Amino acid sequence: MPLDLARPADTASPLLHLLWLASPALPVGGFSYSEGLEAAVDAGLVHDEISAGDWLLNQLQLVQARAELPVAAAAHAATLALDGQRLAGLNAWTLQTRETSESLQQVQQMGRSLLAWMQGLVPEAPVLPLLQQLRPAPTWPVVMGAAAASRGAPLEAALQAIAFGWAENLMQAAVRCVPLGQTSGQRLLARLVQAIPQAVATALAAPKPMAFAPLLGIHGARHEIQYSRLFRS
Repeated sequence: MPLDLARPADTASPLLHLLWLASPALPVGGFSYSEGLEAAVDAGLVHDEISAGDWLLNQLQLVQARAELPVAAAAHAATLALDGQRLAGLNAWTLQTRETSESLQQVQQMGRSLLAWMQGLVPEAPVLPLLQQLRPAPTWPVVMGAAAASRGAPLEAALQAIAFGWAENLMQAAVRCVPLGQTSGQRLLARLVQAIPQAVATALAAPKPMAFAPLLGIHGARHEIQYSRLFRS
C-alpha cells in the first residue's frame, strides 16, 4: 500500500512545514551547488573560516536579501492570490538575471525538483497548475515562496526559513571545499544566522528585486572552466 504523505502534513503546524522546507534533506539537490564559492576558493579569495564567512555574508546581503528573498516574498503573495501572471513575471525575471549557465541550471533544476516534491506531497494545492505552466521551468525562489504559502507559513517566518536553508547548504559547501572542520562550520553558520533577520527585513522592505553582484557573477563564470570541481556551480 503506498505511503500517504499528504495526510500527516495536514495536521502539522506551519513551523513544522518551515523546518521541513529549510531542511538540507529536502530532495532538491541543493548540496551539489556552491554558488561560486568553490571558484572563490580556487582563486584564493576564500581560504579559511573568516574569509568564507565574509564571502557568504556578502552573498547573503547582496543576493539573498536583494534578489532571491524578495522574489520568494512576491511569490508567496501571488500564491495566496492565485495570481498566475505575477508568478510568471517573477519566474521570467529570475531566469533573465542568471549570469552563468551553471546558475541558470541550478535555479531551474532545484525549482523542478521542489515542484515535484510539492506534487507528491500536496497534489491538491491550488497553485500547482500555475507553477506547472511556467516555462521553460519553474525557478527555485518562485516555487519556494509558493511552497511556503501553500503550507500556511507566514511571510516573515517563511523568508527566515528560506534564508536559513540557503545558509546551511552553503556552510556545508564551505566545510567541504575550503576545507573547514565541523566546529568552524558551525561558527560560520552562527555568523550567517545572526545576519539573517536583517537580510529578511531588507527583503521585506524592497520595492522590487534587484540583481547586482558582479564579483559573484565573475567567479560563477570562472567555475564553469575550473579544472577540478566538487560542485555543479
